[in-house]
Amino acid sequence: MCGIVGVMLADTDSLAVPELLEGCHYLQHRGQDAAGIMTSNSRGRLYQCKGNGMVRDVFQPNRVKGLVGSMGVGHLRYPTAGTSSNSEAQPFYVNSPYGLAIAHNGNLTNSEELQKYMDYQCHRHINTDSDSELLLNLFASKLQDLKKRRVNTDDLATALQGVYQMAEGAFACTAMVAGYGLIGFRDANGIRPLVWGSRKTQHGTDYMMASENVVLEALGYTNVTDVLPGQAIIVAKNNADPVVRQIVHPRSYSPCIFEYVYFARPDSVIDGISVYQSRLAMGVALARNIIRQFGSLEAVKRDIDVVIPVPDTANSSALSTSAALKILYREGFVKNRYVGRTFIMPNQSERRSSVRRKLNANPHEFKDKNVLIVDDSIVRGTTSLEIVQMARDAGAKKVYFASCAPPIRFNHIYGIDLADSKALVAFGRTDKEIAAEIGCDGLFYQTVEDMCEAVNSVPHDAELTGFEIGVFTGEYITGVSEDYFSHLEELRSDRLSSADVKSDVDIGIFNHAE
Repeated sequence: MCGIVGVMLADTDSLAVPELLEGCHYLQHRGQDAAGIMTSNSRGRLYQCKGNGMVRDVFQPNRVKGLVGSMGVGHLRYPTAGTSSNSEAQPFYVNSPYGLAIAHNGNLTNSEELQKYMDYQCHRHINTDSDSELLLNLFASKLQDLKKRRVNTDDLATALQGVYQMAEGAFACTAMVAGYGLIGFRDANGIRPLVWGSRKTQHGTDYMMASENVVLEALGYTNVTDVLPGQAIIVAKNNADPVVRQIVHPRSYSPCIFEYVYFARPDSVIDGISVYQSRLAMGVALARNIIRQFGSLEAVKRDIDVVIPVPDTANSSALSTSAALKILYREGFVKNRYVGRTFIMPNQSERRSSVRRKLNANPHEFKDKNVLIVDDSIVRGTTSLEIVQMARDAGAKKVYFASCAPPIRFNHIYGIDLADSKALVAFGRTDKEIAAEIGCDGLFYQTVEDMCEAVNSVPHDAELTGFEIGVFTGEYITGVSEDYFSHLEELRSDRLSSADVKSDVDIGIFNHAE
């Protein structure tokens, strides 16, 4: 789960970097590990600034003042199969052919095969473990095969056809061809989100692409439209009308349902579906499941005094759960908003201490009460265990725990490295055993069917064929071989060892504003 943004301004004397910075701030929730921006001027000169950390830390005024040019792409990284080294911050760049840059959200499931193809067939050196660098070099090699001195729209579409034929997995990308234009494209199943829109100015029309529509709307862009599965948007710098090209026939239209459960901002609309409304619907569905397990609404109300969310993602669902159960809603946890998401911390002890830094219980809302705590999901169980204990320490008599998502029993392979399956608390355990692991008096999960029905019940015009739910079922929309999971475990093992030292900096940091 990364955040991507791309901008093309009609006025070639204007700077794209202020809007890219704004876009990155709006997408900070999608990636807190690293950030990067690359821009291009009308002569095709490229400039970049990237590094580990939050947007406010990486993009200091003295570092971005040299990012000139009216076109650019930005990226917020959430680590997947690569590492957290500075050298794997995006955007990535290759100088041949033409000068290409890419910001990628997603994960390729055949990266080992592509690595060999790059080496043996294309003779292109890949410097990192990032599948995004592979994707960029695959695009570059397909353009190189055309042997053209200058690129045009048809050439880009032809090269992208080659990318789609070879790249497996999930990808939503904003890319830039130096001196030519901006490109946005999305995988043939539409797993990761991408939208684009326009803004009329006195100089012509500006264009922007981003992971979520809130970025465009905040900056005054209209006609915001989802990039469809297998589709590319190509915007040339001469302010000609954008070319919308269906590169390959969609295999399905199956956005990752975790966007609605957890990833996306609540005020975003992903593939026509309001994230906020979908979370409200999930809360109602969760309430129905709780009533079924208690036997009646009256039984629930006799045994639960208050509904308390784990802030912030679960707030909307918990609110509608409390309304459906006719039980008081209270915000019993106060969140420190300067602590990142805990389930990707490198080890258990860090995750545990991070939970305590991130949340603090308000004793008044817990003392002598039976509480129902609602969270968006349960991954390793570390956070849930600490939250349950915090509620008990604050004086709760009974602590029930409810998850808006079903049990997570499998790897998330399309954009976020949740954990090895064996580290997931639901792996190989029953609901009763999971409740014992996290120390609660009762555990309520959303069912897969109710979750999908809740999201799909929100009014929308998109012709979705379903949702990507492999993290819950183990059945992935693209299919995946057992060899891939072995490769994934090998990468995790390498990441934890010091045998393969990662560079602290990217060898391609050029025209870097200090």
